[in-house]
Amino acid sequence: MRVWQDAMKLAESVYSVTRGFPSDERFGLTAQMQRVVVSVASCIAEGNARSSIRDYLRFLSMSSGSLAELETQMLLAERLGYVAARDAAAPLTALRSIARQLQSLKKALSGKLSGTSHFPVPRSSFPAP
Repeated sequence: MRVWQDAMKLAESVYSVTRGFPSDERFGLTAQMQRVVVSVASCIAEGNARSSIRDYLRFLSMSSGSLAELETQMLLAERLGYVAARDAAAPLTALRSIARQLQSLKKALSGKLSGTSHFPVPRSSFPAP
């Protein structure tokens, strides 16, 4: 799934950005951002593996929440001077794109759940990185 692939790329990007944070943030903002970005891709994968659309939607909602949390943390890191605006721009753009993709997927799944959707939702396995 493209959204999962994009979430994996975002995780790599966030790990790269947080490497430059001050060492005293290792257990603070750095750890928070790394945990939450891993959660984004993980929830997409776990939801896709579930046997019901309702479960899938629940995990996609958690992934969306994690994206909102990550956006806030990235903006805070920028305000604190831990990351330059130019270095935060690409991850912020990527997370907003992923948020739109998740919204579209949730809409398609909700339509399928209510019986108003006429297109299948792929349930394929995820490609290797």
